[in-house]
Amino acid sequence: MGKSILVVDCQNDFITGSLACTNGEKAVENIIKLINNNKDSVVVYSCDWHKESNKSFKINGGIWPIHCVKNTDGAKLHNKFYNEIENYVQSPLKEKNIFYKGIDDVVEEYSAVNAKNIEGKSIEGKMSNEVIVCGIASEFCVKETIKELLKKGFNVSVYKEGVAYVEENGHREVFEELMRLGVEII
Repeated sequence: MGKSILVVDCQNDFITGSLACTNGEKAVENIIKLINNNKDSVVVYSCDWHKESNKSFKINGGIWPIHCVKNTDGAKLHNKFYNEIENYVQSPLKEKNIFYKGIDDVVEEYSAVNAKNIEGKSIEGKMSNEVIVCGIASEFCVKETIKELLKKGFNVSVYKEGVAYVEENGHREVFEELMRLGVEII
């Protein structure tokens, strides 16, 4: 098996919704190009998948606006992933490729490593040891996913043109930290 591609949280709320990030649309376009140029790669998608009672929401005592409430438009992956991925096996149309996280109301789950698909299988069990990570947002879910993968012994690279962010300085600092950790920036 070649390199796997892990697409982190490219959901509508993080692109155009309540937590819209800088570079979201461009990151999606670049990720689609990456996937379509690597048709033999296993591709998996993580999704925040919250209930309205999630403790990370400001209205429930947390720090975030309401976002990615399961089965809402904001929680859906960007439509381009459904319409522009050329190889069906790599598409989220194949529902087993989507892995959900943030389901537990009281656990803040930035990392996608423990996410599960509709079959209850873990994301790490679907990927090869060589993983390219991309998605949203560099300072939170992308960074924590990469750090968790490194702890588990994966060889990780990050596709910089396929990453969106909350704040530019924080984004830059994350990439400096990832380079210190030995993550290849592609």
